[in-house]
Amino acid sequence: MNKLTKEAIREILQKRFKDDCHTKLSLIPSPFMFKDMQKAALRIKEAIEKREKIVIVGDYDVDGVVALVVLAEFFDDFGIDYDIEIPNRFSDGYGLNPSIVERIKADVVITVDNGISALAAAELCAKNGMDLIITDHHTPPPVLPNAYAVINPKQHECSFPNSEICGAQIAWYLAAAIKDVCKYEYDLIKFLDILSIAIMADMMDLKDINRTMVKRGLKLLNDSTRPAFMAIREIFRKERFDSDDISFLISPLLNSSGRMEDALFSYGFLRSKSKKEALARLEEIIGINERRKEEERTLFEASLKSVDENDAVIVVWGEAWHEGVIGIVASRLAKKFRKPSIVFSLKGDNAKGSARSVAGVDILSLIAAHSDILLGFGGHFGAAGLLLLRENLELLKKRINENARKLRLHEIVLHDESLGEIEPEAIDFELLEILEEFEPYGQKNPKPTFIMRGAKVKIDKSIGRDGRHKKFILQCGEKTAEALYYNFQQEIKSGDTIDILFSVSRNNFRGLVTPQLLIREILNRA
Repeated sequence: MNKLTKEAIREILQKRFKDDCHTKLSLIPSPFMFKDMQKAALRIKEAIEKREKIVIVGDYDVDGVVALVVLAEFFDDFGIDYDIEIPNRFSDGYGLNPSIVERIKADVVITVDNGISALAAAELCAKNGMDLIITDHHTPPPVLPNAYAVINPKQHECSFPNSEICGAQIAWYLAAAIKDVCKYEYDLIKFLDILSIAIMADMMDLKDINRTMVKRGLKLLNDSTRPAFMAIREIFRKERFDSDDISFLISPLLNSSGRMEDALFSYGFLRSKSKKEALARLEEIIGINERRKEEERTLFEASLKSVDENDAVIVVWGEAWHEGVIGIVASRLAKKFRKPSIVFSLKGDNAKGSARSVAGVDILSLIAAHSDILLGFGGHFGAAGLLLLRENLELLKKRINENARKLRLHEIVLHDESLGEIEPEAIDFELLEILEEFEPYGQKNPKPTFIMRGAKVKIDKSIGRDGRHKKFILQCGEKTAEALYYNFQQEIKSGDTIDILFSVSRNNFRGLVTPQLLIREILNRA
């Protein structure tokens, strides 16, 4: 196998973005390219002028909370009267539903990150004389809700050129449209710090408009004076945030309250007026997140007992498994087995599931093919939710695996995503700069991984509070390298020779910057 040069690595990464059009904020599409955007903005303008009651209905995940923060702060800055509703995962379920409609009094109801499947709730809004404006990015059903306006880039006759954007981005675009029709002077760029979090947390493709917004958002995030981010910096001793911090620190924290308690905790935290208030709210959220981690560990271990490694799609379930963490467990299973995974919580006659995908597998399409036995489903390419009768679980598992085998999903493996084999001598500061040039990494722009063969383990050391991680010193030809392996589960000891799949990260120790290997998988051991 030919070894990769640094020039070849740069060329491979550049090709990922060859079709990007909106590479600057000045080039991103107009809000009025969305179907119904003009109609929605004019109706909200009328409500503002007539002092009608506006209620914004959000969602309990990061995307929904950020979408709500964007619109609420925008309204606050112009003294616009409104109320908010965030459905509770346990008492309300997902999105706008009739019970929520019954408890709100409004002239205009705006959904953010939900509503595209709210058929019954839309009819009730119409009956109660409320104009419903839906902003959502999830895949529309065959029949759309009877709403005053539906803003969703995935619906027919919508000319917005990027369909894979998140709910918070659409809420941001709605604010831009309102600003335009009301002739407000306002800098919407200020929201890109939290929008970057929503885009990455909701696993949107990091190409084109999303990449442009996240790159600028990360810069703003590091300069942000928002008390919430000042508090995270202080508590977690962060000098600067990078894309991994969004994925593995900020997003899990913000998601935890909606998973375990109520997303109002995270909404209040992001809207904190002072660092003192933010620190107090963050302390609560950290406590909630610790409970989430413990519940997740318990369910993950329980789920492993039901996994059939011969299946093309992992499908597991358990009695009253915590609904707030089954999505994370599905994600961990997908990562561990490199297969799409669905985890169900059983309650009464029903099974409520959360699905996560891998590589290029469209999990929503995979699920939709079995809609005849489902009570409901929704989501997008990388993640989805579904509901069915418990008696149909075995049938779904059988059918979805038969379907997946026909699609040859078993051929999708993690090391297929590696760029190739690399010489140890090529891992230096110059390579690190090349890799950082193409950040942020995420969906459709995966962090580059490489293969190295014949690395000898000189030192191995367990690290972390519970010793679940490993630090290795590897002898790679004439060069030594430090490598970390998180959630280590294999038997490797000093003296072993290993082939590894790894990524490269920046290690900044006492001002000395060096490349550090992060092992994804040990491919071979001798």
